[in-house]
Amino acid sequence: MAVSSMSTFAAGAEPVRHVLRFPAPQTHYVEVEATIPTGGASEVELMMPVWTPGSYLVREFARGIEEMRATGTGGKPLEIVKTRKNRWKVASGGAAEVKVAYRVYCRTMSVQSNWVDASFAMLNGAGIFLTRVDDGSRPHEVALELASAWKTSVSGLPAAPGGRPNHYRAADYDTLVDSPIYAGSPALYEFQVDGVPHVLVNEGEGGLWDGPRSAKDVEAIVRAQKAFWGFLPYERYVFFNLLVESGGGLEHKNSTVLMASRWACRTRPGYLGWLYLVSHEYFHTWNVKRLRPVELGPFDYESEVYTPSLWVAEGITSYYDRLFVRRAGLCTTDEFLAGDPPAADGDKPMNDIERLQTTPGRLVQALEASSLDTWIKFYRRDENTVNSGVSYYLKGSVVAFLLDAKIRRATGGKKSLDDLMRLAYSRYSGEKGFTAAQFRELAREVAGADLSDFFHKALETTEELDYAETLDWFGLHFAPDEKEKKAKKARENKGESASSSPAKPPRAWLGLATKNEDGRLMVTVVKRGTPGYDAGFNAGDEIIAVGDDRIPADQWSKRMDAFRPGESVSILIARRDRLQRIAATFGQEPPRQWTLEVAPGASPAQKEHFKAWVAGKNSGEGEVTRGVRADPVRPAQPGLNRRV
Repeated sequence: MAVSSMSTFAAGAEPVRHVLRFPAPQTHYVEVEATIPTGGASEVELMMPVWTPGSYLVREFARGIEEMRATGTGGKPLEIVKTRKNRWKVASGGAAEVKVAYRVYCRTMSVQSNWVDASFAMLNGAGIFLTRVDDGSRPHEVALELASAWKTSVSGLPAAPGGRPNHYRAADYDTLVDSPIYAGSPALYEFQVDGVPHVLVNEGEGGLWDGPRSAKDVEAIVRAQKAFWGFLPYERYVFFNLLVESGGGLEHKNSTVLMASRWACRTRPGYLGWLYLVSHEYFHTWNVKRLRPVELGPFDYESEVYTPSLWVAEGITSYYDRLFVRRAGLCTTDEFLAGDPPAADGDKPMNDIERLQTTPGRLVQALEASSLDTWIKFYRRDENTVNSGVSYYLKGSVVAFLLDAKIRRATGGKKSLDDLMRLAYSRYSGEKGFTAAQFRELAREVAGADLSDFFHKALETTEELDYAETLDWFGLHFAPDEKEKKAKKARENKGESASSSPAKPPRAWLGLATKNEDGRLMVTVVKRGTPGYDAGFNAGDEIIAVGDDRIPADQWSKRMDAFRPGESVSILIARRDRLQRIAATFGQEPPRQWTLEVAPGASPAQKEHFKAWVAGKNSGEGEVTRGVRADPVRPAQPGLNRRV
């Protein structure tokens, strides 16, 4: 049984009151005292969620609780019995209220969990607050007693009546869970959009992060997305930006929690990645927090909730995150088409199509199946995930791209996915939610065409997607492999023909992902369809030598230059500390064939379609997303605007 969303009490019911104390934050504990009205019942049953909305994994938050005890009138000890992993019964004996005190250990640096240390606290309500099983709609108040070194607290919650500092009030338990609370000494940046206040909370700038610049750019993203939807659906919004050398983001109704590196602001790829994260989580303000698959509400905090539509919730959001950074004028068209910035030095940007097409699991798991399996697969990835599954973020983004073009083509450019999302919001936001069938029907209505075959293939099967129609509409193509382009250009610069000066010989390739682990060359991933997979390499193998020649851990890539595709070798490995040899035949690394760029021969009509798409308008019509700037040209700032 989940927390009831239907109150059995009067509208002015006495709130549940929580007091949070941090007497020794360096020990990573928050002390919680909850005062819970009983209505005179002889016992009350309490619960804590096992998962948090927006992150579909049972995380067992109750495992962080210690030393729970209950008292009644005059501090009289009451019996409290744990009845399930996340439930407790308190024998209240008819007392009007009971107090339940407990400690929570908070040292998981992730956006879904809780963190407390000497410098700050970031609290996710699902893992902190108990409530009554039978009455989640009762108001809940939270008062914080800050650690001595902290200056303030911040939350998307409104202040509680009385105006006391660090004291908040949630209309119900759902709101409490969906409103993270920060306490510490942050850098705060406030701005308004159409009179609505917003605040960027930067924790850990450390002299490296450019706070004013980041606030200005966040404001630009807010303005671009507000123009898209036409309104702001909240009275105040908070961006919690934790610069803690971690990563991730989690959306909430009136706020979002972001984690990044303070160094990200010092490189162009790092900063672009952060802007995309901001844009993604903020788009959820509409898509997910208010427009949601019907299965995701009312919340059942104690059980998995299955939906086939996370490709809409997360995939379409992933499609729009980079698009809105471009529409806000914060990246160039080339950067937008390039996709996600490189994850490591020496890597290249990679768009979603290339990431999808180089994931063998796309041929194993369908998109809707990926959504249904999220509770057991998405957050439990292992070395074989790339071979056995596909991300609904990733394939959902690509399907959204194809759907956008399909709607535009079917309507002669008069409608787009933008119109579909706005119509979906007007029909199904709030308490309603949409079914998978209703979303497909809305797409048919906007396009004025039957899209059933498209949805069947894209969502229900593992057939390869067809990009030809979409590329043709926008005047895009898949660019030739960058290595060959550079080699050809070098030959042309020397006045040589392609035949007179052969390209650099192809290097050997096994298709293994490796890492240097304390001087040991370890295999981490073996993709299906590669020479390494066919030879029998395993994740966890340590590569020691090729033939009788030792391969230092930092020389693997360089050594591949010494071999050629087609050569057969014996590779010495250690598997579970036992030496053995693997016979392998080197292959040739497939060329990069999915890099997007504007086609050199794009027609005027195709260029107009592309321009309308990037600018946020329909072809030949007035601009929808106002304030969009051309490719930004900024003064050079060492380390901040470096193009890689």
